[in-house]
Amino acid sequence: MPSFAALWLPIVVSAVAIFVLSSVMHMVLPWHKSDYPRVANEDALMDALRPLAIPPGEYLVPRPQNMQDLKSPAFLEKMNAGPVFILRMLPNGLRPMSGPLFQWFIYLLVVDAFAAHIAQFVAPGAGMHRIFHVVALTSLLGYAAALWQMTIWYRRSAWITFKSTIDGLIYAIVTGLVFVWLWPK
Repeated sequence: MPSFAALWLPIVVSAVAIFVLSSVMHMVLPWHKSDYPRVANEDALMDALRPLAIPPGEYLVPRPQNMQDLKSPAFLEKMNAGPVFILRMLPNGLRPMSGPLFQWFIYLLVVDAFAAHIAQFVAPGAGMHRIFHVVALTSLLGYAAALWQMTIWYRRSAWITFKSTIDGLIYAIVTGLVFVWLWPK
């Protein structure tokens, strides 16, 4: 069984590979261009929300005060009249990409480190096929499994989640291949 320290090279190389691959997939390919369609009356919506000065955060509208409120006629009327939505307010202005890109890279390192840790327990002398499967399946869980919670509970588009899961599958395959390539002999 290789030590965790012996697996830092595949951890870092796979994180770099996925970082580059994900950048190409999101900035060059048209795969995710339709994920967030434009609101028909964008200017009117922005003009209506601006005076409310809603601070950055996530909001559910309408939101019940408690469990009993869910059954109240007033709340049911709000739900039926609509609109019903989840609102994510971001800070005003352009957000520099350096922060999220750095956080994404750290996330990739963490997922790959977990995959490496679990792969350590593959029996010594195990074939590369088994190492690939352990690393790819473990990293797939980190890259994609939790995305479905947003679709299940918050009605995020299943199509967006499906596309992101395909991304995660591609990342997992590349991660598994990098680990097989750089697995300590």
